[in-house]
Amino acid sequence: MAAQQSPTKALVKYLAIRAALIIPTVLILVTVVFFFMRVTGDPITAAMGGRLPLDRIEALKDAAGYNDPIIVQYGRFLWDLIHFDFGRTTDNHAISEILLKYGPATLELVFWALIVAFLVGIPLGRLAARYYNKWQDMTIRTFAVFFYAAPVFFIALLLKLVFAIKLGWLPIAGRASTAVQIALDSKSKVNTHVNILNALLIGNPDYIVDVLKHAVLPAIALGLLTAGVFIRLVRINLLQTLRADFVTAARARGVKENDVVSKHAFRNALIPVVTVMGMQIAMMLGGAILTETSFEWQGLGYALSQYLLKRDFIAVQGIVTFIACVVAVASFLIDLINALIDPRVRY
Repeated sequence: MAAQQSPTKALVKYLAIRAALIIPTVLILVTVVFFFMRVTGDPITAAMGGRLPLDRIEALKDAAGYNDPIIVQYGRFLWDLIHFDFGRTTDNHAISEILLKYGPATLELVFWALIVAFLVGIPLGRLAARYYNKWQDMTIRTFAVFFYAAPVFFIALLLKLVFAIKLGWLPIAGRASTAVQIALDSKSKVNTHVNILNALLIGNPDYIVDVLKHAVLPAIALGLLTAGVFIRLVRINLLQTLRADFVTAARARGVKENDVVSKHAFRNALIPVVTVMGMQIAMMLGGAILTETSFEWQGLGYALSQYLLKRDFIAVQGIVTFIACVVAVASFLIDLINALIDPRVRY
C-alpha cells in the first residue's frame, strides 16, 4: 500500500496544480472577451462611425491593424497582454493608466462591501440555524431572499432616498466631498487612489470621517447582495453540522448548546463560505458596475459604464480582461485559504 503524502507535500502539490490552472483559465476568459467584442465589429467604426468620413475611418482601422485577419489581431492581443499592455482608448489614453487610477477605488468598495457581508451574513445565518423553523429563522430567510433577488440599483435607490434625502445622515454620491477629494489627491505623499489609505496617510480625522461616510451607502448596497448568499450558506451548513456525530457526542457529554454551536459546529460550517467567497468576489465586481454608477463612485465599474456609452470597445475589452484576471487570481487565493482551513481539500 502506497504511503500517504505528508500534509506539507500535499499542500504544495495542491497549490501547484491550482496555480497552473490560472493560465488556461485566464486564457479562456480573455479569448471569450476578445471574440465577443469583435462580434460587434471593429472598435474604430463602433466609436467613430457617423462622426468621421469613411476614408478617415478606414485609414484609422488600417493604422490600428483592424483590417488584419482576426487570428493575427488575436495573436497581437495576447502578445500585448503578456507584456501587461491592455491597449489604448480611442482618445489615446493607456488603459493601464485607467486601471491604476480607477482599479483601487473598486477594490476599496469591494473591501467595504465584504465587511458588510460578513458582519450581516454570518451572524444572521448562525442565528437562523440556531432557531430553525421558528419566527427568527423565517424572518432572516425572507431578508436573505429579498436582498439576494433585489437589483443592486434598486437597493441603492432606497438607501439614497431614506438615508441621504429623507434623513440627511449620509452623502448621496461620490467617494468624498469635492474639497476633501482634491486634498486627498494633492496632499498625500503617495497617491494610492484608495481614499481611506490616503486619508490615513495624511492623518486628518475630518478626511477619514468624510471618506467613511461616503463609503457607507455603496458598501451596504453591494454588501447586502452577498450577505444574502452568506446567510443561506451558513444556515444550511450549520444545520448539517449540528446533525453530525461529533456534535451529538458533544451534547451527550453535557456540553452547553451555545458551546456546541460556537466551538464545535460553527468553524466547520464556515468552510463552504470561504470556498464560495471566490465566486462572490466575481459577483461583487459585476455588481460594482451598477453600484458605482448609482453612487457615482469613480471606480472601474463607473469607468466601464462611461466607455460603454462612448462605444469605446477597446477600453471595455481592457477593463473586462483585467477584471477576469483579478477573478482568476482571487479564486486561487481562496483555494489557498480553503486548503489551510480544511486539510481534506489537499488530497
